[in-house]
Amino acid sequence: HLPNIEDVPLYSLSPDLKGAFFCSLREDYQDFNNWFTKKAREGRRAWICRDDHGNLGAICIYAEQVDERITDAGEVLPGKALKLCTFKVGDSVRGRKIGELFLKAAFRYATENRCLNIFIHGNAEKQNYLASLLADFGFSGNSGSYGGDVVWIKKHPEIAPNESINAKDFVRLYYPHYRQDASVSKYLIPIVPAYHDILFPDYLSPTRAQLNLFENPQRHVGNAIKLAYLCHTQTKTIVPGDVILFYRSTDEKMLTTIGVVDDFSISADSAEISAQVSRRTVYSYDQIASMARKEVKVILFRIIKHLPSPIPFKELKKRGILSGSPQSIVKLNESKYRSFLDAAGI
Repeated sequence: HLPNIEDVPLYSLSPDLKGAFFCSLREDYQDFNNWFTKKAREGRRAWICRDDHGNLGAICIYAEQVDERITDAGEVLPGKALKLCTFKVGDSVRGRKIGELFLKAAFRYATENRCLNIFIHGNAEKQNYLASLLADFGFSGNSGSYGGDVVWIKKHPEIAPNESINAKDFVRLYYPHYRQDASVSKYLIPIVPAYHDILFPDYLSPTRAQLNLFENPQRHVGNAIKLAYLCHTQTKTIVPGDVILFYRSTDEKMLTTIGVVDDFSISADSAEISAQVSRRTVYSYDQIASMARKEVKVILFRIIKHLPSPIPFKELKKRGILSGSPQSIVKLNESKYRSFLDAAGI
């Protein structure tokens, strides 16, 4: 379950069609209302986000396609593909990482339904934010055009491809696949339950009641795929592409979540750190300023997935992955990482 968005039938949004939210879409797409009505009758669905007043704030209409013709030149995407038909984030929910949340939903849907590609048509000049977002998550806009729009395509293979590109580029291009061979370092990171809840609101904890996201001032942080972890660890060897495993401490004492490092830096400049991790961290500016009295290690990472069966401390200790409760970041050798994969069943 992804908090903060809903998966709804398109027909249920018919009462919203006359509202201001759809004005820009009607301006950009001729006969949009008729298209919307037709697709609603066909049973199409959408991911949506409503603002604090209950008004429609963002929408991503989606559909499965098979052997779809995607360009004016007649290029066809073989097999099953996920089409993102309409993608708009309105001003009332801007800054909440809803665009990334829609992509998170799309990647999960494509994985669960074995879609080999994800694609979207759009205007690169008018939709600068969308173009930048798509590029950051592996979509290519070099496939041609359709009705004057750019065609962005992301490959979504069922099995991780065997390509010898660096680990950071690999996860960008083939997310949620990632490199985990012996050339990639692996780290285990302890995280307290309160911060785990904020960064990973879609993790279903067996030991707590459902997090009340709408009372939490940081409730939008976990919408993002790219998140930030700040600490004072002595570790300085982390590099982009490294695999990180999050261990939920104190209550569950379980290894729960896999991520891949996007960037690693060291800084004592609170303004610089805040700009780098904006809306991706559990910390406020004042908390960052307090932390920055000494050097802060900043880990930007992409969340890959939560383990279907989190691994308890007892099992981690039994396998020699941990010798005691971790208090800071622990580097895992290849043998321990392989033992983790065996315990996780992946």
